[in-house]
Amino acid sequence: MARWPAPRRCKSRLAAGGLGPGRAAMVQQRLLGHALAVLAQCTAAGDVQGRLALAGAGPAAAARLLPCRDRLDAVPQGRGVLGERMARQLMAGLRQGYRQVVLVGSDLPCLSAADLQLAFEALAQTPCVLGPAGDGGYWLVGLNRGATGLFAGIDWGSEQVLQQTLLRADQLGLAPALLPLQNDLDAVTDLLAWR
Repeated sequence: MARWPAPRRCKSRLAAGGLGPGRAAMVQQRLLGHALAVLAQCTAAGDVQGRLALAGAGPAAAARLLPCRDRLDAVPQGRGVLGERMARQLMAGLRQGYRQVVLVGSDLPCLSAADLQLAFEALAQTPCVLGPAGDGGYWLVGLNRGATGLFAGIDWGSEQVLQQTLLRADQLGLAPALLPLQNDLDAVTDLLAWR
């Protein structure tokens, strides 16, 4: 899941934190390029279908960002808060017959194909997987079955996102596996570790 990499359409916290809208959009462009390269690497093996769920641009514009169009496609995220958009993408994948669906954001400078492989391996054992982020959220969520309500009542953007989602998962009987901690890139100070 990503936002269109254009000034004032993405990375508003980076822009407000001193980078300005143009430089923040350049950071988003690099991060999105990295995420798509990792996804293309995963799809090259032939057992993963990739999808870019984009906000801020239509499918035709999104398709121009894709490095390989035979195993990657682009769809709009649609309206709603983050949880609604995430649920929409997860449920769409499951309805289309995929046994496992994994979502990642586009703000992960350290994302690797091995991270996604770990998520798929976890989903072979448990119905839900989460990748905790250093800011109290998570950098990955995956399901192997429908989970209506998993994202309901979450204070998106707070440091309670992971804990609230774990509580919801427990209430729904999902018992998520947790992947190693990663840091996403939201603030100017997060840039220091990314060179």
